[in-house]
Amino acid sequence: MRSAVECVWSLQAELGEGPIWLPADRAVWFVDIKKNRIHRYEPESGRKRSYDAPPSPSFIVPGEDGKFVVGLRSGLNRFDPSTADFQLLCEVEPALTGNRLNDGALDWKGRLWFGSMDDGEVQQTGTLYRLDRGEPVPVDPGYHIPNGPCFSPDGRTLYHTDTRANTIFKFDVGDDGSVSNKRVFVVIDDGAGHPDGSVTDAEGHLWTCLFFGWEARRYAPDGRLVATVKFPCSNITKLTFGGGDLRSAYVTTACHALDSRQRAEQPLAGALFCFQTDVPGLPQGVLHV
Repeated sequence: MRSAVECVWSLQAELGEGPIWLPADRAVWFVDIKKNRIHRYEPESGRKRSYDAPPSPSFIVPGEDGKFVVGLRSGLNRFDPSTADFQLLCEVEPALTGNRLNDGALDWKGRLWFGSMDDGEVQQTGTLYRLDRGEPVPVDPGYHIPNGPCFSPDGRTLYHTDTRANTIFKFDVGDDGSVSNKRVFVVIDDGAGHPDGSVTDAEGHLWTCLFFGWEARRYAPDGRLVATVKFPCSNITKLTFGGGDLRSAYVTTACHALDSRQRAEQPLAGALFCFQTDVPGLPQGVLHV
């Protein structure tokens, strides 16, 4: 890190999540899962825009046509920012009415990986999926809160988080998207918070954000903790790299699970933050359905 953390949008998101950087419009896009909103922030101009969404937008990824795909309670939906319309692409787990989708990301081949979870955060009904030819394919079941799918720079390693278990796993990834050799990458120490969204940088280090932890952490590929960044609020959710050199880290946060006293003590909870890094991130891909 080479700069202090700066609040760039104090919007008090209830559950800000899933930031991505779009080079084409030089903007950060992210969601608020609990307030059913999609947000866009333009750093150079400071311009901000928000869109109403159907229930539980959990992630947003760009498509090849200038539109987006958004994970909603109903399933995967196409979102057109020019009209603010949503169109269902496919359902996911229609029989599990208590579930919703959670964090998602694209791999180096433009394939979408995403998780599902019990919206009440009680039942262990979550599954990691991969979108294959327009259909969700189960990859790894048995999660309370799946989070942070992300990939090594060569695309051969998948990192995925079980937030409730405080554990980040790693998998080997085949050319066809098959995964194998699941093993523990990092276990977050008790009392330090819970690992939420994760992303990798150009050196293959993994950044994970800690819910109830007040910080983001950077881990080397061998699992060593090499850096921490502190925030003025406790619920840090996910990070993306943006700017022309991909060295501006934009970070979402949340008010969710804070009581009235904690909200008063953390007036910047739910804000979008930024800090500068020495190591750039990886370019954002587009979804190939």
